[in-house]
Amino acid sequence: MTARDSGGSGRAKSDSRAPASFGAFVPKRAERAAPDNEAEAALRAESTDSWPEDAVEVGAIVDAYGLKGWVKVSAHASAGQGGDALLSAKRWWLEKGRERKSARMAQAKVHGEHIVAQLGGLADRDDALGLRGYRVHVSRADFPALGEDEFYWVDLVDLEVVNEAGVALGRVADLIDNGAHTVLRVEYPSIGKDGEPATGERLIPFVGVYVKAVDQAAKRIIVDWEADY
Repeated sequence: MTARDSGGSGRAKSDSRAPASFGAFVPKRAERAAPDNEAEAALRAESTDSWPEDAVEVGAIVDAYGLKGWVKVSAHASAGQGGDALLSAKRWWLEKGRERKSARMAQAKVHGEHIVAQLGGLADRDDALGLRGYRVHVSRADFPALGEDEFYWVDLVDLEVVNEAGVALGRVADLIDNGAHTVLRVEYPSIGKDGEPATGERLIPFVGVYVKAVDQAAKRIIVDWEADY
């Protein structure tokens, strides 16, 4: 199984043979061009009602790129993470404070540690600079298809975690990329030293030796892990 991150949009895969490096979208060194459509070309204002319910934040616009209205995006986490979703999405959803906009993605490509893109409605460098600081969201429906035993991080968060004996271990609160593999951060209700309710935490490597099944339909992950580990 492999888990991919994209600021919540990542991919995960756990390999029982050896630890894998999880969390990164694989950068694709090719431009993607969207069909030209004048009605969709303009940068447009959005509201809470028009914002997609499945929007996932995958990066932020950090600068302009060139003179022709391209923007430079820092994808969340390390280089390339979020790349596939940003390259494949038909429309980018942009948010800064209370302002929300969207733009058709015309072209996008990996450029060093960043992704650069041409968005509809941006004519020159000044237009692009006006979008600095906007967080970039992509509809979950626009994420690239995954291979067998691959999962996006956003789809694993909040799943129930149980061991093979059926003992509930908590719910996935977050995922961590420690450089060697992805780790599930599982939270569960506990009692603190002061006798008051508290939140406990378990860190379970997302590798095949521990993760036995991910049942997204049942919203459950089955692991080889004891409650007292």
